[in-house]
Amino acid sequence: MDPVPTSWKGICQSGVAFNSSSCNRKLIGARYYLREYESRHGQVQPTVDYRSPRDRKGHGTHTASTIGGRRAPNAAALGGFGNGTATGGAPLVRLAIYKVCWNFQGKGKCYGSDVMSAFDDAIADGVHVISVSIGTNTSTRYDKDDKAIGALHAVKRNIVVSFSAGNSGPTPSTVTNIAPWVITVGASSTDRVFPSPVVLGNAMVIEGQSITPFQRRTYPLVSASQVEIPGSTTNRTTGRCYNRTLSPTLVRGKAVFCRLGDTSQALEVQRAGGAAAVLGNLRDGIGVQVTPFVIPGVVILRNDTNRMYNYIVSNRAPTVTLPPATTSIGAKPAPFMASFSSKGPNNVEPNILKPDITAPGLNILAAWTEAFSPLKYNIISGTSMSCPHVSAVAALLKAIHPNWSSAAIRSAIMTTAKQTNNLGKPITDALLNPATPFEYGSGHIQPSRAADPGLVYDACYNDYLLFLCGSIRKSLDPSFPCPTVASPPSALNYPSLSIANLRGTMTVTRNVTNVGAATSSYSVTINEPSGFSVRISPTRLNFNAVGQTLSFGITVQAQSTARTNAFVFGSYTWSDGIHQVRSPIALSAA
Repeated sequence: MDPVPTSWKGICQSGVAFNSSSCNRKLIGARYYLREYESRHGQVQPTVDYRSPRDRKGHGTHTASTIGGRRAPNAAALGGFGNGTATGGAPLVRLAIYKVCWNFQGKGKCYGSDVMSAFDDAIADGVHVISVSIGTNTSTRYDKDDKAIGALHAVKRNIVVSFSAGNSGPTPSTVTNIAPWVITVGASSTDRVFPSPVVLGNAMVIEGQSITPFQRRTYPLVSASQVEIPGSTTNRTTGRCYNRTLSPTLVRGKAVFCRLGDTSQALEVQRAGGAAAVLGNLRDGIGVQVTPFVIPGVVILRNDTNRMYNYIVSNRAPTVTLPPATTSIGAKPAPFMASFSSKGPNNVEPNILKPDITAPGLNILAAWTEAFSPLKYNIISGTSMSCPHVSAVAALLKAIHPNWSSAAIRSAIMTTAKQTNNLGKPITDALLNPATPFEYGSGHIQPSRAADPGLVYDACYNDYLLFLCGSIRKSLDPSFPCPTVASPPSALNYPSLSIANLRGTMTVTRNVTNVGAATSSYSVTINEPSGFSVRISPTRLNFNAVGQTLSFGITVQAQSTARTNAFVFGSYTWSDGIHQVRSPIALSAA
């Protein structure tokens, strides 16, 4: 790579197992933040984490390589799964790492003042995009949200900030990182799966998935409920292979079927001397979060667990044959929404639709830290994995359009997203029900189309302060007093429209800036949410220059058929015959 730009002001901060020589023309900066962490928990223990920018857990390495990893041939997880040439979304970007999370009792701890300090340094260092794969279980008011405040400072300097939406789905109103000045990213699948068929002794085949390497073998098969230590389970926990519930005398040498399971259940089967594990998926639906097990192990879908159990209890000598798992491309439907991906509505400000977008976050292969493991690559899942996909696209757009604002880049990503899968049908959730904008926002990301969106919805720092005035009655900037009468939050020039608890009629204005052909004419089509009337005026926008901005009004009226206290969805799309500039609509009536 070329020498580090002179505009770069960052440093490589030395620490345990890391010094300035660890940086290069690719990794140009690295810092760590632990003042608040250590004030709460004492000094970082060397057996738990590195007191330095170095990654011990793997999460940061995985996300960073997803953004900017160079081409790597023959990249694969343990056992060769996912083998191929891997590359980050923007392989020529330079990376700076700001470590703010620390391992404590098996969980990541990321404290507010440490996060704020990292934002301040990243801004001063001269970054262009900040990717934050950090979340909580619940969203926080903007004035109490350290990540949102740090991101607002970044956006003031035109830095694009993307956040993971959270992993608390499919429960409604769990989406986090919901500030309208950031890109909030949900998680969806790819078309790659890891089939591992489970062949029962009666020749019945149940489809499973696995990334555990093992050889084909036939095992005697038992259900966990048949081999439990007496008194170790209840009616609610029987069959679930909880810790120290299986009898080694009854399990040894057998394959054990656990009704629900993951790594801990496979470990329990191993502890009891079991030879293999067949685990029911922890979540409903078709998405399996694969992980390697210490013994041969396969995860089957929940709706197949009764077939599995019935076979076992109805046969005197049940068996199971486990052929080796493989990697398969072209699975359908894809994408579908990962069941863990946090959902809207936004419970801090329901008049802003979140998440904004979805991207691949289920079973993502990327680089892994070798600090505690021989693995160079690993497959993991989460909105932490989908967020860097979007960050990479933002970096590419920043390179293609260096003068675009962070809002314009977000708009381009959102308005060019797709809402259909590889069957040509609407994107579904993991249960194969139609997904909604509360799951995927504007849709699944389409990077190549985002480079040429036609129109963008722009916004600046002051627009966000005015939004805050309307939302929480304070601007978060002492130099910016709120007006006596603030505009409603729905009035922010956002690429989507959400109006909650509408009474009667409401009109909001949107402004679009032409970034396509100088002379162009766009007409609008509207897909009205059920029970509402949506009118846009004017219905045609005629541009005669690049950079020209035109306005239109959106008038929404709740009709007598509108359901109360429940959101319904629609969209509107501006088109010049080449570009389709689509915005989702979410409405509820009071």
